[in-house]
Amino acid sequence: MSNLDSWLDELRARHREWSPEELAEALAGPEPPLLLDVREPDEWSTGHVPGASHLPRGLLEVRCGEILPDRARRTVLYCAGGVRSLLAVESLARLGYEDLVSLRGGVAAWSRSGGELTTPRVLDSAQRARYARHLTIPEVGEEGQARLLAGRVALVGAGGLGSPAALYLAAAGVGQLTVIDDDRVEASNLQRQVLHDTPGVGRPKTESAADRLTALNPDVTVTPVTQRLVAANVEELLGGHDVVVDGADNFSTRYLVNDACVRLGLPAVHGSVHRFEGQVTVFWAGKGPCYRCLFPEPPPPGLAPSCAEAGVLGVVPGVVGLLQAVEVVKLLLDAGDALVGRLLTYEALQPAFTELKLRRDPECSHCAEGREFPGYQDLADHCGGG
Repeated sequence: MSNLDSWLDELRARHREWSPEELAEALAGPEPPLLLDVREPDEWSTGHVPGASHLPRGLLEVRCGEILPDRARRTVLYCAGGVRSLLAVESLARLGYEDLVSLRGGVAAWSRSGGELTTPRVLDSAQRARYARHLTIPEVGEEGQARLLAGRVALVGAGGLGSPAALYLAAAGVGQLTVIDDDRVEASNLQRQVLHDTPGVGRPKTESAADRLTALNPDVTVTPVTQRLVAANVEELLGGHDVVVDGADNFSTRYLVNDACVRLGLPAVHGSVHRFEGQVTVFWAGKGPCYRCLFPEPPPPGLAPSCAEAGVLGVVPGVVGLLQAVEVVKLLLDAGDALVGRLLTYEALQPAFTELKLRRDPECSHCAEGREFPGYQDLADHCGGG
């Protein structure tokens, strides 16, 4: 018997190994373990156990604290055949991890037993270069970047809020962006609507946006929709997306976006600005309040100031739009805590950020549990400072 065989026998005596059947049973239980794939990137790309995190064996000791912050959480490690995972269990145990298991036979045994494998999207060399700073972040990595590239986001409005949100979502590699706006570029827009430029004055905003976003990142498919969002088309235009960015500047559109997202079960990343102030939140019926929980009905005509009368400092929509983009990326990655049930306000003159708690209205006309959806309604236009 070789020295390696003897050592592996010693490790098997000290550490637990599970069969594929035992792992499948644990994953179906009430407290499934964490999964860690310790194979090399080229092996990971051929298929991995669904839900697993990836940390190559050579980087295990260096980055385990990032991937596995809870040293008491049960974690199952696996490799191709069960040897590297057993060695990795020994290393993590020496670093203080308390509840470790190696998958006997590795991915090969898992596959033979009928276990499911997920094949991640493989980035090409150009994408690896473009998203290099994402790939080094544990919460993103290659799998997270693939999720962004598969993401489908509808941007309602290509104005002050939609401009920065769209630019950074495209730069981040969100693969499908639908830009919905029926306006044309005006000179007065250029103080804050950074998607557009002086030669584009007079063009439909959606066309201007599509050209700019495609030039920024050819990985992104941009669908320009030069239509006004109305009751007759809202569900068709927003359906099929993962997240909606609400950058509307009028109450009629805001209520339509909210009602469609309630109906479709989509998160709406809402932003609004007024002079030196802005706010952002995520309305997501079923997980938190919707827009109507806060504002059941729009204000009476004439009460809200017009956009031209209220004004806005040009850089403030940039701050709020970027915060909206951050929330979208978090939602697509399922990372961090989304601003569901929380309103983040920004006051530029202080400067100060303030977080407010938002509560769901149990009697909400649209998102209350068990309430029948009342349908869509086109409202009279009121400017909302967006």
